[in-house]
This record gives sequence, C-alpha cells and structure tokens, in this order.
Amino acid sequence: MRLLILGGTVFLGRHVIDAALARGHTVTMLNRGRRGRDLFPEVERLVGDRDGDMSALRGRDFDAVIDCSGYTPAQIERALAALDTGAPQVVFVSSISAYGRFVPDKVYDEASPLAAGHEGYGALKARAEEALAHALPDRHTLVRPGLIVGPHDPTGRFTYWPERVARGGEVLAPGRPDRPVQFIDARDLARFCVTLAETRVTGAFNAIGHRLPMRELLDACVAAAPGTDARFTWIDDEALLALEVAPWTGLPLWLPESDPDYGGMLLADCARAFAAGLATRPMAATIADTLAWTRAPREADWDGAKLVATLTPEREAQCLASFQGADGARPLKPA
Repeated sequence: MRLLILGGTVFLGRHVIDAALARGHTVTMLNRGRRGRDLFPEVERLVGDRDGDMSALRGRDFDAVIDCSGYTPAQIERALAALDTGAPQVVFVSSISAYGRFVPDKVYDEASPLAAGHEGYGALKARAEEALAHALPDRHTLVRPGLIVGPHDPTGRFTYWPERVARGGEVLAPGRPDRPVQFIDARDLARFCVTLAETRVTGAFNAIGHRLPMRELLDACVAAAPGTDARFTWIDDEALLALEVAPWTGLPLWLPESDPDYGGMLLADCARAFAAGLATRPMAATIADTLAWTRAPREADWDGAKLVATLTPEREAQCLASFQGADGARPLKPA
C-alpha cells in the first residue's frame, strides 16, 4: 500500500513507520520537519503544518492515511481539504480522553458518550472525530488509546516506574495493590493502526490493552531490574490526595478510584480492538525495552518539553516520611 503518515518523528508515528516498512508498504510522512531529520532515509518526507500550510499534499494519491498528530477538527478538515485527489481510508489516532466521563467501578466501551464542548484535549479530540466522520462517513477508523508507553516516550509517564524501581529503596506505591491499570505499548498500537489501514475496517476501537493489577506491574519492574532492593509502601488514595500528590502525573497510572469523573478511566473494554487484530507483547518486554531506552543516550534533537512533573526523590521521601505502619502498607494520618 501507499501510506501517508501524518507525524512520524517523535513517538507513536515513528513506530507506525517502522511497522509499515516492515510489512513492505511504501511510506510518505508529513510533519513540520523540526525533528528526526536523520530518521527513515528511505521514506519520502513532506513538510506541512496542521495549523497552516498543507499544500505539500496537493495532487498526491495514497491508499490510506494514518493520522498520528491530529488534535482539533480544524486540523482534520485542513488535511482532508489538501488531499484534493480524494481522501482515502483514514485511521485517526484519537484518545480515550474523547469520552465525557469515566464513572468509578464501571467498565466502558466504544458506545460511551463523548466529551462535550470545544475546550480541552478530550473535547477537541471528540470534535476531531466528528469532523472526520462527517467528511468520510464510510472511510474512517477511530483508534482510542489510553496511556501509550515504550521506547521514545517523550512524556516520562510510564518510564517513571521502571526507572524508580530500578533505583531501589522504599518506593511509594499508589492506591490499592490490586487496583486495575491499563496501557499500550506504542509498537503494538502502531502495528494495530497499520492492520486497520490494510483491512479498511471502520468504526471506533479502544486500543489500550488488558487490565492488570498495579502490584503486577511493579513486580514486573522488579524482575526487569536485577539487583534492585526496591520495596513497596502502598499509600491509599485519600492519603495521597491529602499530601497533594497530582494524580496521573505526580504518580503515573494513579487515579483516585472514587473520582466522579476519572475514577473508571482505566477500565476500558478493548474486546473490539482485539477482535480486529490488536495484539500486545508481554509486559516484561515492554518494561525491559523501556528501561534500556531510558539508559541510552538521547538523540541530538531530543525535546523534553512534554515531560510531566513526576514526584522527585525528595518529594517521594517526604510523602513516605509522613506515614508509618508496621506492615509497610497501611498508611496512617499525615504527620
């Protein structure tokens, strides 16, 4: 196939290009040309701005588009308008943030209501989905991932856990040990996007992965770091909120389970995606590869602007010092 990849030099997009090339497709990428200039010398590069000039697409013909960089309805409309030879199948990487609310303890699927309005990341993703569906009612696919993880992650969200466990010592573990979490390796998500383009399957798909207990994730991080002396002190949601720890960013993959709007965010039903060809690698491989990447030198044009403010070692120590418990897992009131 002749595939157009919108994006392709930072995180998910570069894995999509890897997956497409591995399957023998001819790839063209379009992005602003600011980073990754040495990546994929065999791939045709077009320069364009989703918020400006997209004329590089004029007169070009592709079998499918995989959009890894669209955030707003205007960006979707501008890209489709530039494809003046006719828009082919478009696989749009949206987000579970497009849903309006995540009810505590409730599993949700692709039929859940979307976010309202035109402000904020989730609402704009929802409006972008609608713009694509309106323009290509029979030729669009919506992929809704949750936390995307793995090598080249510019946010530092998931990478926090393999790095922190490898550092060892007493580790602040958030919430219940059996609290469910979900994430998707960017390489698995990339292959799924290419599969959807190849099969021209339409509709929406929660592409996140299997649910697993947080305890299992942390145990796997221990297994990936031989020699670590990491030990876990589990502190519950209420205590962490009292300490003003930021959910999702301060401690990645932690959301208070009772939160009325986000308590159920890590409870997505992904059955449709698995039925359509999503396949996920063993968690141990994702953790090992992520840890190896964090220890490797950064590329010359690495940009840390998207890194989230996770707990510093000093802040974590302060939180741990505020609690004591004989079993190391039952926090008391802050000191």
